[in-house]
Amino acid sequence: MQHTLRQVFRSGKFVVGFTILMTILLIVIVYPLIVRHPPLQIIGQGTFFPPGIYVSVYDAVNSPVLYTLNLEDAAVKRIENRLRQEDRVAMKEWLVAFGVPAEEIDTNDTEKLLALWEANYDPNLRLEGMTFARQRYFQRVDAALEGLLSTEPAIIAVPNSATGALEQKAIIQQTDYANVGEIANVRILPLGTDNFGRDVLTQLVTATAVSLVIGLVAGLIATTIGLTLGLLAGYIGGLVDDMIMFLTNLFTVIPTFVLLILISFSIGQDQRGAITIAAVIGLTSWVWTARAVRSQVLSLRNRDHVNLSKLSGHSVPRIILTDILPYIASYVVMAFILQVSSGILAEAGLSILGLGPRTTETPTLGLMMNWAMIYQAHILGKWWAYLPVLVTIALISFSMNLMNTGLDQVFNPALRD
Repeated sequence: MQHTLRQVFRSGKFVVGFTILMTILLIVIVYPLIVRHPPLQIIGQGTFFPPGIYVSVYDAVNSPVLYTLNLEDAAVKRIENRLRQEDRVAMKEWLVAFGVPAEEIDTNDTEKLLALWEANYDPNLRLEGMTFARQRYFQRVDAALEGLLSTEPAIIAVPNSATGALEQKAIIQQTDYANVGEIANVRILPLGTDNFGRDVLTQLVTATAVSLVIGLVAGLIATTIGLTLGLLAGYIGGLVDDMIMFLTNLFTVIPTFVLLILISFSIGQDQRGAITIAAVIGLTSWVWTARAVRSQVLSLRNRDHVNLSKLSGHSVPRIILTDILPYIASYVVMAFILQVSSGILAEAGLSILGLGPRTTETPTLGLMMNWAMIYQAHILGKWWAYLPVLVTIALISFSMNLMNTGLDQVFNPALRD
């Protein structure tokens, strides 16, 4: 056993796949111990907040200590943040269409560009050929330009409880800074939020764990059924073999994914839990395992050690378990790894079609993809809602297939280097 394990961990492909999978498992285990937020908790009143560090403006303004920093590029960055290069080009496009000569417009001269814009732009004017969406874009740009070059401080005022008149409370200079470490409410969202305003990273970690459980349960069920039927069909033969092969051929004729769709639809949304979906996947994906195990057993059942056990009067279960199963154990392990990977992919496919686990309990990788597609994250360019999910599915499948290839090279003499 130790010699076999040493051979396995000398396989570069197996080690790489194993390392990737263990890293994913470590993140899935450790992250919930550090970040204890519910995965489906709605924290944002809006959709698709971009990744970043979110600081409470209220707490920042009311910070007990403000620090003065004289940074040379602060004003430039402030302008660039509100007036991007594409906005400058768009402003020039509008001014030229309005009739301003192109040679008079310098997009790099912010002060002159703003002067031309203020003198000519009319938010209610719709130039010829301009769509309504484009007109709204220019209105948003115009709104963002207010006070862009101002060097005056921001004044915070509160209403007087008696008179209702605004009274100055504080003055925020452009050189005032707050230390993030001293602000009470700061939330880091490395992958932003989804369409419901939920933390994508927290969802992703929980969804990965649930999908791995689904794959594990589906793989166990499929491998157990396929192994049992393959052993019986291959060793006993005769009528038993015919009946099992008839059932196997029946499942082979019907496309597995179509069968999955029909069964999932018939169960109903309220009854489709994660384990239920895993069981359905496992009950419909054992066919190729049974056929492969049967072919292996057919080549083993007439070998000398098996015939010796028959002559010794050993029972059929004992012969199968002690004289045949150990010789195909490596193949069974590889089949199980592939079944787990296939189970995760099958769940993702069902969930994308809206036939996965119910959405009110725990997320899965497939459900996250389903939500991203429904709310058009891929069209709106909100990559953080779907790309990390795709990468996670790809990494899990890649790692398991890499492990399987490494095991195949170890146990299959024809593939050894």
